[in-house]
Amino acid sequence: MAWRVLLASGGSPVTNASIRVPISKASRPENRMRPRLLLPIFLLLILLPLVVSGNALQGSDSPYLAMHGDDPVNWRPWSAEVLAQAKRENKLLFVSIGYFACHWCHVMQRETYQNKAVARYLNEHFISVKVDRELNPALDAYLIEFVTRTRGTAGWPLNVFLTPDGHPLVGMTYLPTGRFETLLKELQGQWTEAPDYLRQVAAKAAEAMRGMPLEAVPELKAADVRRYEATLVSQALTLGDDMSGGFGEQTKFPLAPHLSSLLAAWQHKPDAALKEFLTLTLDRMALQGLRDQLGGGFFRYTVDPGWHTPHFEKMLYGNALLADLYLRAAQAFERPDYAAVARDTLDFMLREMMTPAGGMVASFSAVDDAGDEGGYYLWDNETLQRILDKQQLALVQQVWGMQGPPPHEGGHLPMMQMSLAQAAKTLGMKAAVAEKQFQLARERLLAERSKRQLPVDHKILAGWNGLALTALVAGARQLDDVRYQQGAEKLRNYLLTTLWDGQRLWRARGRQGELGQATLEDYAFAAQGLLDWAELTNSKADRQMALRWVDDAWRRFHDGSGWRLSDQTLLPSGYGVAMFSDSPLPSPSVVLMRTAWRLAALEDDKALRQRVLKAAASDHTALQEAAFEYAGQVELLAEIVK
Repeated sequence: MAWRVLLASGGSPVTNASIRVPISKASRPENRMRPRLLLPIFLLLILLPLVVSGNALQGSDSPYLAMHGDDPVNWRPWSAEVLAQAKRENKLLFVSIGYFACHWCHVMQRETYQNKAVARYLNEHFISVKVDRELNPALDAYLIEFVTRTRGTAGWPLNVFLTPDGHPLVGMTYLPTGRFETLLKELQGQWTEAPDYLRQVAAKAAEAMRGMPLEAVPELKAADVRRYEATLVSQALTLGDDMSGGFGEQTKFPLAPHLSSLLAAWQHKPDAALKEFLTLTLDRMALQGLRDQLGGGFFRYTVDPGWHTPHFEKMLYGNALLADLYLRAAQAFERPDYAAVARDTLDFMLREMMTPAGGMVASFSAVDDAGDEGGYYLWDNETLQRILDKQQLALVQQVWGMQGPPPHEGGHLPMMQMSLAQAAKTLGMKAAVAEKQFQLARERLLAERSKRQLPVDHKILAGWNGLALTALVAGARQLDDVRYQQGAEKLRNYLLTTLWDGQRLWRARGRQGELGQATLEDYAFAAQGLLDWAELTNSKADRQMALRWVDDAWRRFHDGSGWRLSDQTLLPSGYGVAMFSDSPLPSPSVVLMRTAWRLAALEDDKALRQRVLKAAASDHTALQEAAFEYAGQVELLAEIVK
């Protein structure tokens, strides 16, 4: 089902469908109501608590929400109260979702939400809500699905208008200020003219998103699973870029969950074409602009298909998943250089993301403290010449390609162009001298970079720290370095002492207590990490706690209709799903089922084993049609029938 609300002026569609509501300017109502001077004082006192004015985000524990605290928009955090206010005042909700490290979120704030004229119009006609997607991933996922269905693509900042009933009506991502103002006025005009009609349109759209009841698979057959795995590999090789590796013709996300499942498929059935594609992808991600060659760690994605120009934010989950992937690939392909990449990434996480409390921060911003995208990581020629001597400058120019006109406005980004040995040979320099001078160059560049400021999102999220725990345990097993086990222990302790209250897992903790609400993602990733730790240390108590979290998650987020990301979205919800697809994050339903499967074997728990089998055998239609999107589910089924 498709739907669209068009601008009344006949401009381009806001979303992808077919509805147009004419607007007559002459018929727009004017507010002729005047306050009654004799209104009883007691009525005023009753109504005062219902009237909310001003920006409510100042001092928020979420860095993303707090940075909007000085906007002239009367932002509200997402809550049952704002839904009630929208119904009471019969206003559309404007829900704007983003995250602290997002570059275009900062741009739209600067251009639009700090514009006083835009703010006045929003404040008069809409209930404006700001959401940190990292604290409310279920709401984010629901509205991302809506915008994807109606526009074909979605991203952040994610901006969606909802009816007072909570049904999404119109959605889009970044818009320049002029187009956004036009949209506001046209949409408000349509709402004034035909609110009942737009309510019906939005309700039908929400109904279309409810999904369908699940169909159980009569029996889980090994032959079917092998077919799914073959389809996964075939689709991946068709979608993959055989020149630069990875997936995508414009932007390139690392998609670590998909690559991990493809690696598992290769291990089940070695295939030369798949190995070539995987190693090409891993090589390009490690050597080009996706990875910070100087300080370690991976950026979230690149904006070009050749992995050259990153979107400069660094996320905890991305680095944890890629460290684990490179460790697995190092073993599978017998590539010590992949293990070195994993070590470098884990070292970055311990050095830059670990807090004194023991948890790891969520992300580093794409923009520096001056508001320049990538400014923290880029080097102009003048700075390079000032801090490096001639030998050092010649080496970094050869090894990292930092010569000539800078490709970025802020300067050069280090990217591997040749090995240090090749550079030494090119420059006629002895290998020992080159190694020493290159190390000195790195130290000088890092010292200079340490003077720069990079904004940090200090939220410590349960799920993402669970992924980091898994990566550190893998590093402790494979790299023979006590630092990784020590870091893992700190993470384990933070999860159990700070984010677990004895009854519920918290998504994050703020100054006032719980921050956000734990979702299936938090329980799944944290349980997996804790089980990994329990197996490393042979801790029965931690294994039992992992089992407790699995049981709690199953009770809260799974029922006869399937899996749900959250049990508290506040929006009308439909059926659950048989499985969640993979994204830059692994499918939380898959991670939970895999953890449960491992626990069932360790505990000899036949009931848990049957629960996993039943859930895994639910509705395989998606696997037959789009195995690549559900790569983790295919990998899980292959493990089950093995």
